[in-house]
Amino acid sequence: MQYRATLIPGDGIGPEVVEAAVRVVDAAGIRIEWERVEAGADVFLKHGTPLPDEALNSIRKTRTALKGPIGTPIGGGFKSANVLMRQALDLYACVRPIKTMAGLPTRFTNVDFVIVRENTEGLYSGLEHRVAPGVVESLKVVTEHASLRIARYAFELARNQRRNTVTAIHKANIMKLTDGLFLECVRRVARDYPEIAMKEMIIDNCAMQLVTKPEQFDVLVMDNLYGDILSDLGAGLVGGLGIVPGSNIGLECAVFEAVHGSAPDLAGKNKANPTAVIRSAAQLVGHLGERDAAARIENAVATALADPANHTGDLGGKATTKSLTDAIVRHLDD
Repeated sequence: MQYRATLIPGDGIGPEVVEAAVRVVDAAGIRIEWERVEAGADVFLKHGTPLPDEALNSIRKTRTALKGPIGTPIGGGFKSANVLMRQALDLYACVRPIKTMAGLPTRFTNVDFVIVRENTEGLYSGLEHRVAPGVVESLKVVTEHASLRIARYAFELARNQRRNTVTAIHKANIMKLTDGLFLECVRRVARDYPEIAMKEMIIDNCAMQLVTKPEQFDVLVMDNLYGDILSDLGAGLVGGLGIVPGSNIGLECAVFEAVHGSAPDLAGKNKANPTAVIRSAAQLVGHLGERDAAARIENAVATALADPANHTGDLGGKATTKSLTDAIVRHLDD
C-alpha cells in the first residue's frame, strides 16, 4: 500500500536527518509519497512568514507530516513556526516517550515514561504586550475544554499502553486559577478510569524527582511550558536530545518531529545524530497503521545504538549521520 505524507526538511541539520529518516522508512518497505514543502527561518526571509499557507494546506490534505527541526529567533523576530503550526492545526497533544536504550551512556537504566503535553495554550498562547516602558506582560490562557481534552488523551494513552499511573504536573499552589483549573479537569477525567491511579505533583518537585527517581513515573500530563521544559530534561535521562522522538496529535492531523533544535553549527557536516527523527518517523509509520514496520525500525535503532561504534558525537562517539543510518538499515531485518 502507498501512503501520502507531508515532508518538511526544516533548518540547519534538518534536511540531513530528515533524509536519513526517509531512507530508513523506505528500507523498511513502507511506500510513502512525500509532498515536500518549506517552513523555517530561511522561508521567513523569502515569504515573510516561517510557516507559509502551502505547508499548512499540505498537512491538512495529507493529514500526516514528518518535520525537521526549525530555528526560532531568541528575544525577537518572527513567532515560532512550531507554535504556529500546532495552533493552526489544533495539534493539541504533544507526546514524548522517554525510555532507556541499551548501550547508551546514561545515569539510569530503567527509565520508561511518557510526557503528554497540552500543546495549544498556556503561556505559549503568545499573548504578550508592553504595559509601559520596561514593563511587559504575558497572559497564561487555560481553558476547561483544552484541559479536559489533554487529560482524557493521557488516560487513554495509559489504558492503551497498559500503564498504571497518570501524574498531573502543576503549580496550583501558586497559580490557583490557571493551574487550579487544569488540575481539577484532570481529577474529573480520572474518575472515568478507575483502573488507572492518578497522582498529583508540583512542577518543581517533579523536576527533582525526575533526576533522582525517574523509575517512579509512568504517564505525566501537564501544560505547555512545563511539558517543553520537562521533555528536554527527560531526554537528558536517556541519552540526550538526539535520541527522543515526538508526535503532535490533533483530531484531523498529526505531525511527527524530534525534540532537538536545528543545530546550525553542525549543518552540512555529516555529524548530526538522526536517531530522534528516525524514531519520529517510526511513530509516523505506526500512526499509518503499519505497526510491525514501526516496531522493526525501533528495534533496528536499538540494535545499532547498542554498538558504541555507531554512536555519534553527542553520544561520545565518532559515527557520522550516514554511518549510523547505514547501521540502522542493515539491522532492519535482524
